[in-house]
Amino acid sequence: MSTGQPPQHVCSTFGLREVEPVALGADWDGGWLCGDVVLSSVTDHARAAWSAKVRENLEVDGLRLARPVRSTDGRYVVSGWRADTFIEGTPEPRHDEVVSMSGRLHAATSKLDRPRFLAQPPMAPWEEVDVFAAADRAAWEKAPLRGAKGAEQLETPSPDGRMSLELITGLATLRKSVTSTDQLVHGDLFGTVLFSGALAPGITDITPYWRPASWAAAVAVVDAISWGGADEALISRWDDLLEWPQMLLRAVLFRLSVHVLHPRSTAEAFPGLARTADVVRLLL
Repeated sequence: MSTGQPPQHVCSTFGLREVEPVALGADWDGGWLCGDVVLSSVTDHARAAWSAKVRENLEVDGLRLARPVRSTDGRYVVSGWRADTFIEGTPEPRHDEVVSMSGRLHAATSKLDRPRFLAQPPMAPWEEVDVFAAADRAAWEKAPLRGAKGAEQLETPSPDGRMSLELITGLATLRKSVTSTDQLVHGDLFGTVLFSGALAPGITDITPYWRPASWAAAVAVVDAISWGGADEALISRWDDLLEWPQMLLRAVLFRLSVHVLHPRSTAEAFPGLARTADVVRLLL
């Protein structure tokens, strides 16, 4: 997330001279609007460049995509900043539309290759990307969080972290093998899809994971029920998705693992996640 106004040399390199940046806030992850272009700071150059390259040409029916704006010398990222076309909208609790859009998006991304950085294991010193990589693996590996050994939050968990670990241990025993095909998916749809009246939903970035498409939808549903005020019937409305109960289970395990590992996790986030875990358990 941007912590300050983009430097003038970055603006100039993206061809944005004599434009006063305007802070956009959380809807654009702290980006700055410069005319009709948004400048956003990035924490991972490889992922930012990958997302830009994908969004440059990806076509999805019923979806607006923020397209990358290259620098004057052709780069996607300059001094830790990326540029994208501005698209109108704000996040809204239109959860079924997000799940529907997820299906269309992932039909398109199913043709993409797995980026090499997704095969890299989390490594110390831990960055935010390592937290999510370890949490993702925890939902699928035989011994959950085995790949996160050495993380400080595992050594000295908070009280809600300990409760999360207890839930993870119990829920992991309910996993059954799945056969759905892994592919490139956007694993962070909740709260990031932009709506504006009757316009098609829009996304400003793609957070890549190599998992089944129904898992990405399940993460959005788990998030919506845990923290977005969605009713539990959201689960049953999408029960025709492939291996749905098991994907929901893995989505809950993923989010519980993030809660354990992320240094900015708060106790207030745990009760909603625990309630969703109880709902999912009843499906298994």
